[in-house]
Amino acid sequence: MVIANVRSRTEDDIQREYSGVARWHGAAASREEPHGGSTVFRAPGALTHTPREFPAPDEYGVERLRRLDECLALVTDAFPGVETSAALCRLSCVLLEGAWRERAEAADPPGCDDSCACALCAHLPKPLTRALADYDWRRSDGRPLSVTTWPYRKELGSVLTGGWVWTRKMNDAERDLGLRLRHEDDILVLHEYKRVEAAIEVSATARVIEQRLAQDPTTNGARALICGLYAAHKRSVDEFRIKRHVAGSAVLPQSTPLDKPAYTLLQLMDCLFWHVSPDAELWDEEHLAALVLCRVLNDMTDVRADAVTGEISNFWLSSMPTHDKALYGACVLALIKYGCMPEAHGARWNTWLMGTTIVWEGLTGRHALWFDGITNGLLPREGCLLCGIEPNACAGLLTGGVALRTGPAPTVAALGPRAALLSARCRAQHPAAWRLFDRELAAFEALHGEWRGDVDTVWEIVRRTYVAGVLASLAGGAAAREVQVDSGEVGADLFHALHRPPTWKEDTALLAYMFGCAHPHFLWNGQGFAPTAVGGDWLDG
Repeated sequence: MVIANVRSRTEDDIQREYSGVARWHGAAASREEPHGGSTVFRAPGALTHTPREFPAPDEYGVERLRRLDECLALVTDAFPGVETSAALCRLSCVLLEGAWRERAEAADPPGCDDSCACALCAHLPKPLTRALADYDWRRSDGRPLSVTTWPYRKELGSVLTGGWVWTRKMNDAERDLGLRLRHEDDILVLHEYKRVEAAIEVSATARVIEQRLAQDPTTNGARALICGLYAAHKRSVDEFRIKRHVAGSAVLPQSTPLDKPAYTLLQLMDCLFWHVSPDAELWDEEHLAALVLCRVLNDMTDVRADAVTGEISNFWLSSMPTHDKALYGACVLALIKYGCMPEAHGARWNTWLMGTTIVWEGLTGRHALWFDGITNGLLPREGCLLCGIEPNACAGLLTGGVALRTGPAPTVAALGPRAALLSARCRAQHPAAWRLFDRELAAFEALHGEWRGDVDTVWEIVRRTYVAGVLASLAGGAAAREVQVDSGEVGADLFHALHRPPTWKEDTALLAYMFGCAHPHFLWNGQGFAPTAVGGDWLDG
């Protein structure tokens, strides 16, 4: 169904990416640091092979799907035009049911091919030793972090909702399509945080949603309802299987049976409803690739935590070979770099999605970016394969494949005035991290052009996230937990500041680079996977 609907890139798309990469190479200055010439890594199209088949749902799954069908019929009857979204929702739920059943009935977990010795896989770090107690922060019944995104109304506020609103506000500044209404966001938040009744008034929120839907029925509202149905179904099958596991009537291995095409489809369909784009752009391959990679990004930052707690719904820990996971991770880095370039924005609705996603990940306090991304000691920047990954829109991720190039990493010869102020503050306050931070600022300005952001806000965030992470690595990694906790606190304090024109896009771009692409690559380090036979909390398995 996806392959039948996907649309190839236009000449304008191709030219935009070509000119951005050409400008980036032209920004190379005398401080360019070569590391052995250019290398190409090819990631084949994820949907060029048919996903493997899963068993049909069992009797409980059939009943859950019957209830889902009744609800989807109500939505499609009232809102003609959302049939495709409804069909994708049902297909996703059937795929989930089949994968869960196979996992629950599997005699032995599927084998994992970890034999790759390519240069890319060689850059994957050896995971640090962790125990279950290290991951108390990852519990799914933890409180949502409260932020102010709608200051004039007393409504549910969370980092989750804040991330959606933030992304749409930035896209609206260029496209002016109008924000999705708040009650439509609350449909999604209600399912995400339904167990946290101390933090939100579930019945009151549900009542507001029902009233607003009745007063203001929209197509976006119908799509939000479909996404809510998907989230509810996903939660119900999770809880059903875990209850059986806890009761001893089934044993769930700490692995999932998805291959790469099935993983890609689930992540695509999961993201398709949450980040609503105009119908004219919905099936553009560049747009679909961005959706998938944003879900991969989320999985990358959760992967070590989920390896320990055994989180069921994280399909990053599937039977995919390590090399495929590494290629996906490299694609994420390439797309974050592309999103830092001015050429990436203005042509498509979700052009800010990757940038806002990585910044959101780094400021929530619930993700492992600063905890599991911090290693013991800093690898030298010279010779680092990841530093030289070229910006890439990764448009062929689902179809024809992606060719990732890595080579010399351009830098500017002199920082712009505001970037120079950031560098000076780092030199004065944290001299041990200054040389690396200054070098990464120079690499960022080669991508982005002169930075014109808010020095005070960005420095306060960066010193407590990226710079703190560098210092923790230099100290042997022992302070990783403190950095991870503080990232959530600074995110709660300053998340709203990233919504403010005129510097919001400048600030977001720099933070996305520092969180996702800067040496020592805390995001990449979060891919380390060490399976251990320990249990998690009730929801996480």
